[in-house]
Amino acid sequence: MPLMSLISLVIVLITVPMAAWSADSIKPETPTLTVFATGSVTAPPDTAFVTLGMDSAGKSLLEAQRQNSAVIQKVLEHLKELKIEKERIQTSAFTVSPQYKPSPKRPSDAPPAPPEIIGYIISNTVTVEVREVEKVGAVIEETFSAGANHFHGLRWALRNEQQARLNALKIAAGEAREKATALSQAVNVKLGRLMNVTEGSRVIAPMPHVGRAMAAVEGAGGEVPISSGEMKVEATVTLIYEIAH
Repeated sequence: MPLMSLISLVIVLITVPMAAWSADSIKPETPTLTVFATGSVTAPPDTAFVTLGMDSAGKSLLEAQRQNSAVIQKVLEHLKELKIEKERIQTSAFTVSPQYKPSPKRPSDAPPAPPEIIGYIISNTVTVEVREVEKVGAVIEETFSAGANHFHGLRWALRNEQQARLNALKIAAGEAREKATALSQAVNVKLGRLMNVTEGSRVIAPMPHVGRAMAAVEGAGGEVPISSGEMKVEATVTLIYEIAH
């Protein structure tokens, strides 16, 4: 066989399988339709978390601790009168801070004087779970009248939050399906199988409003007005459909 014919035969044997492999491996991308929808439900909060605290100072650690314990015990008694169960009251923070005597002015070349403790401050923070939201104002006022001197915040919540999330997801999924159907009809394509589903949800709590928190701190009379507003549970659903041939 002449040399040129042999070379041509080898080239043909090499290029034919490669061409066949390339044709098999290249597949057209599956056309898809993606839709996104949001659903939400609202509900009044049925639980509130009130966080308050007591700072007490003393020349000795024991003195500061006694003062703090006395106030906290009085706070617990007031909460008991409001029928707040003991298991709904939790210590969320407890700190002890030594107080140092100010350093006197000394020459720049003199060695620093050792710190001298002249007292202590004890901070005790308590979080109260209130399941009768109409009592929130009374809880704030009674705890301050018992001796608490710090208000750290108010947070609203839903005890059955999961059910609200599921309801919002159902609404979002239904709207996403309706969008997919409407879009497919508008662009004259047929929906195939559902290829992917993604979801997410969040709870949007109302901003707490304590109209007379400072008045309660000062022991003023009257009930602290509280506005609970509504909780909003929002869910999102994304659906990806295959477009049928």
